Amino acid sequence: MNVNIDSSSVEQSDLKNDIKFSIVTISLNSEEDIETAIVSVADQTYKNKEHIIIDGGSQDSTVDIIRKHKEHLSYWVSEPDNGIADAFNKGIEQATGDYILFINSDDFLIDKKALEYICDAIQDQVDYYIFQVMSILPDKTRKLMPNRNFGLSTYFKMGSCHQGHVISRKLFEKFGAYDNSFKIGMDYDFVLRVMSQRVKSRSVDVPISCMGQAGISSRKDWVGLRQRFMDERKAHKKNGANTVLKAIYPLYWFVYLAYRKAVYFATRLSSSG
Repeated sequence: MNVNIDSSSVEQSDLKNDIKFSIVTISLNSEEDIETAIVSVADQTYKNKEHIIIDGGSQDSTVDIIRKHKEHLSYWVSEPDNGIADAFNKGIEQATGDYILFINSDDFLIDKKALEYICDAIQDQVDYYIFQVMSILPDKTRKLMPNRNFGLSTYFKMGSCHQGHVISRKLFEKFGAYDNSFKIGMDYDFVLRVMSQRVKSRSVDVPISCMGQAGISSRKDWVGLRQRFMDERKAHKKNGANTVLKAIYPLYWFVYLAYRKAVYFATRLSSSG
């Protein structure tokens, strides 16, 4: 019996299997969530991966949970760090994969085939992928978050969640790691940095992860919101080399901050009434 095999499809399959993913998880006192994150990575049907955990010196049972699953980890450490960006950068230093994903301790991959979904979307010449993310709301329902590709609107808002970003490791090697001076906006700063270098990106309408509400960037109080806005404005100032943007940004922030503050306190008043 003669069997005809499409050599191009075999080569494509081999290429997909050659792609290695580095999943970086940062944590601090995350005993309630981190096991779900670890198991979601360990259970992936796609096996060419590594899981790196950077713990900031947890004082609860987080480290015990990490040790329980250490056979599924390529690297882990528990030590004090200088914030989220510093922890991310420690993970990047340990990563050996072609692409890096940041799935934090209160996040998890959406199902066992999440990495396969990513593989199916990989294209030549694309170094930055923006997948969909499901946000886990306080009532445990899920909300699909936007995953806008890089464009004009990105100069004002990121338009996506970092849990859906799949980033070629060579971008960090070429353009540097996250800026430690940002408290929560280091991912947006990096996006603006690679945009300025005309890095090719692709938005993919497939959810790959679920995002929890425990992170500092998920805070809805005015202090948390203001920190996010200040980091966004800082990223604009740092990366707004374009003359037009330099002229627009001050007016944008004057109007936007006033608008967001008014909406926040109006909502508080209506809810308390």
